[in-house]
Amino acid sequence: MSHQQRRTIALPLAMLIGAVFHGFFNKLSFLPPYLIFAMLFVTYCRVSAGQVRFRTFHWVLLAVQMSLGILLYLVLCRVNPLLAQGAMMCSFVPTAMAATTIGGMLGADVATMASFCLMSNMGVAVAAPVLFAAIGANPELSFLQSVGIILWKVVPLLILPFVCAVLLERFAPRWHKAVRDRQIISFWIWAASLTVVLGRTVEFLLAQPKENYTVEVLLAAVALVICLLQFTLGRYIGRRFGDTVAGGQSIGQKNTVLAIWMAQTWLDPLSSVAPAAYVIWQNIVNSWQLWRYKGDGRGRS
Repeated sequence: MSHQQRRTIALPLAMLIGAVFHGFFNKLSFLPPYLIFAMLFVTYCRVSAGQVRFRTFHWVLLAVQMSLGILLYLVLCRVNPLLAQGAMMCSFVPTAMAATTIGGMLGADVATMASFCLMSNMGVAVAAPVLFAAIGANPELSFLQSVGIILWKVVPLLILPFVCAVLLERFAPRWHKAVRDRQIISFWIWAASLTVVLGRTVEFLLAQPKENYTVEVLLAAVALVICLLQFTLGRYIGRRFGDTVAGGQSIGQKNTVLAIWMAQTWLDPLSSVAPAAYVIWQNIVNSWQLWRYKGDGRGRS
C-alpha cells in the first residue's frame, strides 16, 4: 500500500476509532492543545521565514474568513444561538495546515498558501479572544477578564509554534532540516488529534437528550452548506488573483481539530457537531477535486 493510500485511509479510520472507543478517548480530552501545538510547529518548519510574503490576496482572504464567520453568527443567532455558534466555527477558524499539501497536489502555489496559513492562524489568535468574550464565554467574568483568559490560552497555541520554528531554523538548522524533511509527522499528529476530539464529541452527543437530535442534524446540514459556500467563494476570489485553487483551499479547508476544541472549550459544546461534520464534508470535496484533477489535469484555471 502506497503512502498516499495509507493517508487516504488514515483519517476516516481515525474518526471511526474515536467514535467506537469514545469512552477511552474522552479521557484524553486534555491532549488536543498540545497536539495542535506540535502539529503547527512541524508544519511551520516546512516554511522558511524568508519565504513568507503577505500580499493583497492574503488580506482579502483573511477579511472574508473573519467577516463571514461573524456575519453567519449575527444572522443565525436570531434563529438559534447554537446553530449560530456552530456556523461561526466552520468559517472563523484558520486554514488547515494540510491545505497546502492538497493545494499543491491540485496545482496551487504552495508558498502563497503557506503564507496565508500563517496569517490565518495569527488573525484568529488575535480576534478569537475578543469574539468569544463578546458572545458570552466565561459569563461569570467581566469582558476584559474573559478576553485575557482566552488570549492566554489561544496566543501561545497558535503563534508560539511559528516562533519556535523560526528560532530552531536560526540556532539549530540541522534539527530544523530534520523536522522539515519529516512533514509526515504532522499528518499523523493531526490524525491522533482527530481521534481524540471525535471521541469527546461522540461521548458528549450520547449524553444529550433525544430532543437535541434535530439540532444535531441541522448543525451537520449547516456545515455542509457553509463548506460548499466557502470552497466556491474562495475559488472565485482566487480566480481574480490568478490562483483559483489556492483561494478555494485557503477559505474552504479548515483546521477542524482546532474548531472542535475551541467550540468545546468556550462555546456550547453541542456546537462542535458542526465542525465535526465539516471534517467529513471537506474531505469529500477534497477527494472529488483530486479525482477530477487527475481526470482532466486542470490546475489553477
